[in-house]
Amino acid sequence: MGAIGQSIAAALAEGIPGIRLTAIAQRDKAAAAAFLQTLKPPLPAVLDLTGLASIADIVIECAPASVLAQVAEPVLKAGKTLIVLSSGALLAQPQLLEMAKQFGGRILVPGGALGGLDAVAAMAEGSITSARLVTSKPSATLRDSPYLLKHGISVDRLEVPLRVFCGSAADAVAGFPANLNVAAALAFAGIGPDRTQVELWADPKGTCNIHRIEIESDAGRMSMTIEGVPSANPKTSRMAAQSVLAMLRKMRAPLGIGA
Repeated sequence: MGAIGQSIAAALAEGIPGIRLTAIAQRDKAAAAAFLQTLKPPLPAVLDLTGLASIADIVIECAPASVLAQVAEPVLKAGKTLIVLSSGALLAQPQLLEMAKQFGGRILVPGGALGGLDAVAAMAEGSITSARLVTSKPSATLRDSPYLLKHGISVDRLEVPLRVFCGSAADAVAGFPANLNVAAALAFAGIGPDRTQVELWADPKGTCNIHRIEIESDAGRMSMTIEGVPSANPKTSRMAAQSVLAMLRKMRAPLGIGA
């Protein structure tokens, strides 16, 4: 129930046709109780991470990447649907995909702060020759990322934008687990984490998260840029929560666009 979770829960409490908020997970019970008072009744139950699958058909993961398996395994073993925002963590835990296959569960990855993934997936039905993501973020949001600490890179006194990473999507999400879930989403939609290339820039004057996709395929070329307004958590864009809500609406809507 961080910035993204609270935003999603509040929207669900307001109402999405065919969807009802049944439970939330929050380790801080006092914080959960205070948040529940801001929602319209009926109020959801407050459970631990492993209990959500017992009363929900769809579980939305918007927790730290380190607890993805703890959230995912009960859901997938119950043959239910898991919406994953920590998509970068999926790359390091392929057993979750196998678990979904074994028990009839389903893992859905929303576009998050990245648009155009339906077009990328369509291109992947043919042949994609190259996929590239260039991301620029306010430098302060990258501080203490594992990759920067490992390589002794500081973003504290920058005066101009600095490219702090260039490599595969697999290495990008490992080095910046709180910042580059979009790279994993693009990799899943397209040609995989090893062939998808990523550049990350730290911008000392940046006020938003900027993502540019560049795709070359036998079906055509694609270039797309999104400037996302940060959520209450500056490491994530407001669109992350909204992409989940759009996915939920699409599940129950009589007309699906881009489905």
